[in-house]
Amino acid sequence: MKKSIYSNDYKFLIKQLKKARIEACLNQKEVANKLNRTQSYISKIESGQLRVDVIQLKELAELYKKSLDYFLK
Repeated sequence: MKKSIYSNDYKFLIKQLKKARIEACLNQKEVANKLNRTQSYISKIESGQLRVDVIQLKELAELYKKSLDYFLK
């Protein structure tokens, strides 16, 4: 069974996360500061090195002013 982090759906999710951040006119450091995280944390999420859980996705969606549907196929 293929790990979900390598699935097309997960690749779509991380692509949408980066796109939403750019559309919100935020850089990784600004997002990190707003979420009390490090810039490398955001970078690892966007590169697929770190998995996003549902709670983190909800926080990012609220920050980017997007619905959860935006991040899912």
